[in-house]
Amino acid sequence: MIFPGSAVRVTNINDIYYGYQGLVQRVSSGKVAVLFEGGNWDKLITFLPAELELVDATAGRTKK
Repeated sequence: MIFPGSAVRVTNINDIYYGYQGLVQRVSSGKVAVLFEGGNWDKLITFLPAELELVDATAGRTKK
């Protein structure tokens, strides 16, 4: 299940954002708005849930 605040990756190979990771901002009317941030730009793009996969945002972090 995809909820606002979830980290997701675009899995649609035909999409220009394929492989990009972003944060879900809202879920509405069967669509998911994902925020991509990169350096000096921010972009909010809408996808279908089937085009996204959840990402483990804690992967690669070590506990101290």
